[in-house]
Amino acid sequence: MAIDGRAFRQAVGQFVTGVTVIALEIDGEIRAMTANSFTSLSLDPPLVLFCLGKHTRAGQMVHRAAGFSVNILCEEQQDLSTYFAGAWKQETPPPFTFTAWRDGAPRLDGAAVSLCCVTQRIHEGGDHWIVVGEVVGIHRPDEPLPPLVFFGGRYAALKA
Repeated sequence: MAIDGRAFRQAVGQFVTGVTVIALEIDGEIRAMTANSFTSLSLDPPLVLFCLGKHTRAGQMVHRAAGFSVNILCEEQQDLSTYFAGAWKQETPPPFTFTAWRDGAPRLDGAAVSLCCVTQRIHEGGDHWIVVGEVVGIHRPDEPLPPLVFFGGRYAALKA
């Protein structure tokens, strides 16, 4: 029995996720994309993974990246999530800054947490790449920031 793609998307949309911007530097140019397909994988060594569509611009270049950053967005960065997802409708992008970090992993300023990762492996996963990276740096602001979350196809807020 074939699973309908829309029904599958709606079903997995019931899983609450955080929202990240994955950033890579390739040939001196920063490529960034919104992703909620991110998870920790291992504590020893510290590994994370994210999934990336094979046919996206970043997906076609990811094999050339030595590293990447995972920038976990805070509630105030919803516009950046929309922008880096390619759904921004306005003429001018929202303000943002990337700071040079290390290992080809530019850090998005203002994120709740940023992880600097060295690419370990890239696996096939249907129409996506599964990118595994070892965390080699962590950046957090002095005060914790509330995370941006996604549920049921829209942004949501956590209630304390």
